[in-house]
Amino acid sequence: MHELPVVESILNIVMKHAEMNQVQKIVSISLIVGELSDLEAEWMQHYFDFLSNDTLAEGARLKITYTPIILRCPQCGHSFQVKKEHLTTASCPSCAHDGKFDLVSGKEYYIKEMEAY
Repeated sequence: MHELPVVESILNIVMKHAEMNQVQKIVSISLIVGELSDLEAEWMQHYFDFLSNDTLAEGARLKITYTPIILRCPQCGHSFQVKKEHLTTASCPSCAHDGKFDLVSGKEYYIKEMEAY
């Protein structure tokens, strides 16, 4: 259910930009979402459909691209991709460090673009 406030925020942002640019209809919204954000595309679209009812964004499709989890080794500075299921057992492929890592990418979500007329 944590998708609801996120989607509400996205809708508010696109509606603000639509108003500033005198948009008549929002067709789609492209989103970048990190794998660790736990935001599910199906629920995001479901909540968006509900919240956008009777707005310029009614019927718009969310186009979601998931970004991988990227960690940076604090020991050697090497950045590398890791799967969610291997996050707790990750080790640096460059120096074999297996302690804590800095998260470079994977939790973000933002609007990339909006298709409108």
